[in-house]
This record gives sequence, structure tokens and C-alpha cells, in this order.
Amino acid sequence: MQSNMLEKIRQYFIFGDSAAKLYGLAIVTGLLASLIIIAFRLFIDYGQIWLFPTGEIEGFANLPWQWVLGLPIAGGLLIGLLLYGLKPEQRNTGVVHVIERLSSYEGRLPWQNALRQFFGAGIALISGHSIGREGPSVHLGAAGGSQLASLLDLPNNSVRILVACGTAAAIAASFNTPIAGVIFAMEVIMMEYHIASFIPIILASVTGTVLSRLTFGETAIFANLSADMQSLWEIPYIVLMGVLIGGLATLFVRSLGFFSGLFNNHPYWLRTTYAGILMGLAGLMVPEVMGMSYNAISGISSNEAVLSALLILMVLKLGLSTACVGLGIPGGLIGPTLVVGACAGAALGIVGGKVFPELSSTMTFYAVIGMCAMMGATLKAPLAALMAMLELTANPNIILPGMLAIVFSSLVIHDYFKEDALFMKLLRARGLDFRNDPVTQTLRRLSVANAMQRNFIIMSREVSTQAAVHALESNPDWVLIKEDREPVALMPAGDLARAVSTEEGGHIDLMQIPASRRNVHKISLHASLHEAAESLNSHHVEALFVTRMTAPMIERTYGILTRETIESHYRLPSAVTAKHQ
Repeated sequence: MQSNMLEKIRQYFIFGDSAAKLYGLAIVTGLLASLIIIAFRLFIDYGQIWLFPTGEIEGFANLPWQWVLGLPIAGGLLIGLLLYGLKPEQRNTGVVHVIERLSSYEGRLPWQNALRQFFGAGIALISGHSIGREGPSVHLGAAGGSQLASLLDLPNNSVRILVACGTAAAIAASFNTPIAGVIFAMEVIMMEYHIASFIPIILASVTGTVLSRLTFGETAIFANLSADMQSLWEIPYIVLMGVLIGGLATLFVRSLGFFSGLFNNHPYWLRTTYAGILMGLAGLMVPEVMGMSYNAISGISSNEAVLSALLILMVLKLGLSTACVGLGIPGGLIGPTLVVGACAGAALGIVGGKVFPELSSTMTFYAVIGMCAMMGATLKAPLAALMAMLELTANPNIILPGMLAIVFSSLVIHDYFKEDALFMKLLRARGLDFRNDPVTQTLRRLSVANAMQRNFIIMSREVSTQAAVHALESNPDWVLIKEDREPVALMPAGDLARAVSTEEGGHIDLMQIPASRRNVHKISLHASLHEAAESLNSHHVEALFVTRMTAPMIERTYGILTRETIESHYRLPSAVTAKHQ
């Protein structure tokens, strides 16, 4: 009874393209993702409260030196032992893992990797490794959407949207940034903007934000960094700042590439322990570099930071964050880019204040612009960076200078140094080619279930004339021919009708009568049209029959998909445009 009910629910969501169904699932995904992120944040906070002698969250500076040295080493060793012996793909986590699964597995994320992400990143942050929580949050939220889609047996195009919904809700719940959550999901994860995806992703992001605010409050994380630009004469200096931070972003990406290839012949547990040793030694010199280091950003608001201290923290944060992630610690890199950018911006603010004291804005203002430029250039996500800063500081006045700084930092890293976006560089380092051309984008948004032709009949190769006449009474468009219980060809029903009208014998061989027959191959009902097009090419067939397992050992055929049907979906827009012209 319960299985029958679940099957009815699954079929309700599989067939049809009702927007209301997707909107409801987006809200559920937002609830699920935000609850996971809230649990993740509480796990980190209470882990530090329970473990630290001081009972202070991110209070590494107040710990005894033995703790500062030993915690990261113990954390790195524990993470290494927990994940030791697993295949590399079983250890894959973070934003790169989500993009990889969208590229190669249509958004199907294993729950085991998400579980390892939860505890691995949690242990790393509790023990003071220089990583961010946003990468793990994206993975956990996306996995929540993927698992919900798998439970309902949704087609792959819907899985992709729920993964994006989970991502948006996770970012929103983690940082109290609903707009940035939506933009990040579209710009970094989906790598496209499409109206059909916007509303469900917005609903999920709003849901995540509401639950986060009920749990952690409504205050923006960096509200104390709110500051205005003093003069338009600062614009040339902001341009220079963008150029310099573009160079810093390039160094960040290349540093990650360096550490990712370091000690690859050593056991995994040893590599994570190396990261812990580096963190422990650096923490003895500058405890502020440990953990997320958001307290260091907040401290800039007093405008009393020393230039040398900012530069030291910037260099250490850049090197240690890329070392931790490159050596295998399952953490995020977006947070570290914010810290590096804030330190660089604040340092340039100090210099600008000394050179042009009457025209220069506060160090706080330049710290925010630095965060904007660093995040936008590193991730190749200008809108996500801009919206993040707008919401994190609750200050709309940073938009104009922030846009300018992002433009020039992006020009330096992507056009001058020819570096790819951080996550795409890591993806290609794994030998994966992410295709994101317009045709691929269009076909990935469409489900086989909504494009297939359902007016068909299935017949054995040899049938009686009477059975053929009876079958044609339903006016089918296609005849799927079976031989030894397996479909072997597809032909138009009109060809069978002509054969019946001229056939004199009592039996017909459907593979011998004059007809236009097509080779066929099987494809899952869950597939997208992009997968269908690839299946046609890889199996060298002309048509597909769409199936789904409805029970163990019971497979049902739902429809027919031809190459013409697939091509019509991405040729239609140009045809419509030509018609209007």
C-alpha cells in the first residue's frame, strides 16, 4: 500500500510540467537544505564551545600554545584517518563536486559524500584549519535537493533545478544572504540564467533565509563594515586597487594548483596531517589566521589595524587556505577569498589615506571593495560577489565602486593572466570537460518525459494480419517492433497500414515488409534531452524508446523519441525568430 502511494506520488511529479509542482518542491528543498546548514553551523559552534578550555567560538587567540599547535594537527590526522582507504571519487566534496555531478551525473549526488563533507569540514573548522564553511554548505544543500529528487524519482532536468535550489538555500542560510544565494546558484553552479529556474530557486533561498534568521538572528555578518565612498576622485585609485587584487586572485588560484599537485604520492592521511602541521606552526605566530578568520574582518571596522599585520594575515591566509584544501582538507575557499580581499583592501585603504588624506575613504570602505574584487575575480562570479557584499554589509553604497573593482580585477586574472575560474580550474584538473554551450543548456532543461511521443504500439516481429488491423484501430503514430522480447526497430504506423491493405497472407513479418525502419536504443524516463541526444550519437541509432523500472524486474515503455523531436526543441527558438522577422 505504501509503495503504491509512493509510486503515485512519483508519477505525479514525473509527468507534466506544472510550475506549481516545482515551486512546492523548491520550498521543501529550501526547508531541508536550511535545516542541514543550521545543524552544520551548530555542530561547529558547539564543538568549539565543548572542546575549547575558554568555551569561546573562534577563540583561537585565547588558547594555550599547546592547543594552537596541536588542534590542527590532530584535526588533520583525524580527517585523514576517517577518509583513508576511500577512492578519490568517494572523497570528493565541495562546490567542485557539485559542479562535477551536474556535468557528468545530471545532479545525482551520493549521500555518503555529503556525510563525509559534514563531519570532515566540521572537524576541520573546529580544529582551526584555514578554510570556509560556504563550500561545504553548498555541497550539503545541493545534496539535500538531490536526495529529495531521488526519493521522488524525478527526471534529471528537475534534479538539476532542485540541486540549484538546495545550493541557494544553503548559501542563504549560512550567510543570511537570500539574493546572493540565488545569484550564486545560477552563476557558479548552474552557469546559466533562465527564467524557468529563477522562481523555484528564489523560493528555496527565501525559505533558507527565514529559517536561518529564526535560528541565528537577522543581523548582517559584516554590518559593522558599512561605509561610503567619500569622493568621485577615488575612482582611479579603485581601478588601481582592482588591478592589484586581480594579481592577488591569480596568485590564489595558482597557489591552489601548486598545493593540489604536492605530495600526491603520499598517503592521504599524511597529506592532511601536513596541512595540520602548517596550520599549527602558523597559528603560533598569527592565531587570527586559524578557522574562518571572520573576527579579523570585523576587527577592521575599528580603523585601527596596522598595515604590517594586515599584510601578514593576507599572505598567510592565502597560502594556508590553498594549502589546506590542496592537501585534502574538505573545506571551502570562498570565505578565505573574502578575508584575503578584506586585508588587501584595508591595506590599500591605509596607503591611500596617507597619500591622499583629504580625498580617501576609510579603511573599512576599501576592505569591503577588496572582498568584492577578490571573490568576483577568483570565482568568475561578479554578480554573486556584488550581491554578497551588499547583503553582508547591508550597505547599497558599495555597488558602484564594487562593480568597478570587480571589472578590473576580473580583466587581470582572466584576460591578462588567462586563468580560469577557481572551480573550473579544479574541475579540469580532474580531467573533466564541462560543456555549457547554448544547445547543451537548452536540452538539459528539458525532460525526456515531456518531449517523448506517447502515441505508439508495441508489436512482435511476426503478427497476424487480424492482430495488426486491431492494433491500428487506436491510430498510433509509431510501431515499436520486438524480437525475443527486446525492441529492435521503430517504424511509422502508416507503413504498417499500407502493408495490411496489400498483404494477402495471414501473417506479417514487420522486419520484411516495405517500411522506413529505424534502429532503436533504450533510454531512461529520467533522462534529459541532452542525454538523449548523446545516446543517439554514442549508440549510432535513429530513435530511442523510453523506459522506467516500475517494480523489480518489471520495466515499462512510456514513449518514443526521435532525432527530429530532439532537434525541434533547440531549433524552435530560431525558427520563431525568423518567423517574426
